[in-house]
Amino acid sequence: MNIIKIDGDNLVLEQVESVALHGAKVIIDPQAVSKINRCREFVEKIVNADKTVYGINTGFGKLCNQRISRKDIEKLQENLVLSHAFGVGPFFSQEEVRAIMLLRANVLTKGHSGVRLELIQTLLEMLNKGVLPLIPEKGSVGASGDLAPLAYMALPLMGKGWVVYQGRIMEGNKALKKAGIKPMKFSCKEGLALINGTCVMTAVGVLSLLKAERLADLADMAGAMSLEAALCTPEAFDRNVQKVRGYKGQRRSAENLVNLTRQSEIREFHKACFKVQDPYSFRCMPQVHGAVRDSISHVRSVLEIEINSATDNPLIFPDQNQVISAGNFHGEPVALAMDFLCIAVSELANISERRIAGLINPEISGLPAFLVKEPGVNSGFMMAEIVAASLVSENKCLSHPASVDSIPTSIDQEDHVSMGTIAARKAREVIRNVEDVLAIEFLAAAQGIFFRFPLKPGIGTGKIYRHIRKKIQPVLKDRLLSEDLNEMKELMREGFKL
Repeated sequence: MNIIKIDGDNLVLEQVESVALHGAKVIIDPQAVSKINRCREFVEKIVNADKTVYGINTGFGKLCNQRISRKDIEKLQENLVLSHAFGVGPFFSQEEVRAIMLLRANVLTKGHSGVRLELIQTLLEMLNKGVLPLIPEKGSVGASGDLAPLAYMALPLMGKGWVVYQGRIMEGNKALKKAGIKPMKFSCKEGLALINGTCVMTAVGVLSLLKAERLADLADMAGAMSLEAALCTPEAFDRNVQKVRGYKGQRRSAENLVNLTRQSEIREFHKACFKVQDPYSFRCMPQVHGAVRDSISHVRSVLEIEINSATDNPLIFPDQNQVISAGNFHGEPVALAMDFLCIAVSELANISERRIAGLINPEISGLPAFLVKEPGVNSGFMMAEIVAASLVSENKCLSHPASVDSIPTSIDQEDHVSMGTIAARKAREVIRNVEDVLAIEFLAAAQGIFFRFPLKPGIGTGKIYRHIRKKIQPVLKDRLLSEDLNEMKELMREGFKL
């Protein structure tokens, strides 16, 4: 069984996906225990010394000047979680919730939050046993991090709220009992440490980023098939062209396109054709796909930092004898990265839709209208292209950056907010749309290659074509293409071995 050790410093993005999608188990690295305990001891010294420290024995936000008596400190933490669990909308998926729980545990393990070791262990026990909180998607402005959704994550730890367990929705206390997990009573600082930070936007962002990286490869594959189907040339992908511009992503996409179409009989057949230049959506694939790749790479670098960052408040530094109220909870780095991801990945669908439109147009591709025999009697890929156009247009609306907006909250204490969770959710939706558009392009390109037989496509495109044909047959007359689309998306998710 795959077991992942967390220490707050060395988590990688692929491990987040392994836990979220494949159910890998998580434990605390034994070497991290001492720093967790040392930080907790420092918090308890503060309480015993009766010092006034924000988040430990004060109110929160605008109420930070309200001193809380020692007898009410535990009640303060419970009330914080109860009052902040206020969200609306659909629930995050179970995969996203697992990622959220992992990232929260990793932050607490870093040793600057001041929680008890048993709190982190209980959170991980819930994760490992599949007791997954129901967390509404909407309600975070990404200022003190993801307060509302993280409060929903924290509720079941004290036997409250609702969870999904063994495929059923049930009350938190009932699920904990069934799973053999003892509910906790939050002590000083613990409620605040659980709900303060960027783990929700980051979790959604990580899963979206990894999917986007795969879509970038799939875009090259779909584009290469379209290139051959439309009798376009790969000459613009020559290594010398890429060398004189110098972008890594452009060079990689160009290499992919050249390798995929190598030894193509279709290409040899039309080498001496009259066409001088191909439309930009075919000719400029390295420049567009490559720019997307470079943008995705930047987002990866941001998220690699964020998943190992201490993002709650106040932060505790026992070795320096310091408790500092600061702003690491602010989601701006993630918000900007998610908006960038949203905008960049939408371009894969923009250019893909133009290639689909070129394939169904006889004047551009030389193929039958709408990629079907007897057009008129059959509509072929008419609606497939319209759906792609619809999704591309929707992406244009979704790509308006959330991070450029801010609205003051909490009686102006939180007077600038990131909207990072909104940005992450928008990026996730755009990526879903892009997957659909690329699936449509694969279907259309495969149909175009079918019409080029007996000429064979390139080595790579030929392998992809044959893989598709194992599940999806050519469209000889009108049928339910929506079923083909679902099959195509499954093939894309499984991946093509080239």
